[in-house]
Amino acid sequence: MIWDNNEDIRLIECANNSSVIQRHLNDCREERRPYVFITNTMNIKPLRRLLVPVSMLEEETYKAEICTYLARKTGAHIILLQANDYGSHARQNVNRIITHIKAVTERTGENISYEVVLARKDSFKLIREASERQRDFQHDLLILTASRDYGLDDLLFGPPERKAIMRALVPVMLVNPREDLFSLCD
Repeated sequence: MIWDNNEDIRLIECANNSSVIQRHLNDCREERRPYVFITNTMNIKPLRRLLVPVSMLEEETYKAEICTYLARKTGAHIILLQANDYGSHARQNVNRIITHIKAVTERTGENISYEVVLARKDSFKLIREASERQRDFQHDLLILTASRDYGLDDLLFGPPERKAIMRALVPVMLVNPREDLFSLCD
């Protein structure tokens, strides 16, 4: 079931089945809004903790506005899971997200709590680590960036976001890597 009533966020409720999830992922490839997968194996709880994995890819910073908005509206704590890379790109992306959080805090006067946790894995295995360490972080929502394009390995074995959705115990929000993303309104 897809809920789509001119809302800011698209909700997709489906079975925890790889072909069903992949069909919905394919349908959402051009989506400008964030979209949330809720499968029959997930627990839905009030948002208290948001897990936001941040890799070396530049589009990771697109999640800053969404996680900040959700934290403001729900009072949730943001956990920025920084990829454990040799280079500095993941750290720079985390710093950009923190800059956005601080700017929103200063502009609105609302306190947005966050923490940075260094991942055990690098950018290429970060999504897998985030979906496997659910009990460690006790988060209520996982916010991921969808794949830019599907490569041959994604077509053969499935994209990392599909695997994360299938492993997840909580809803998974995806943000497409595009510059003209829909802005959430207050």
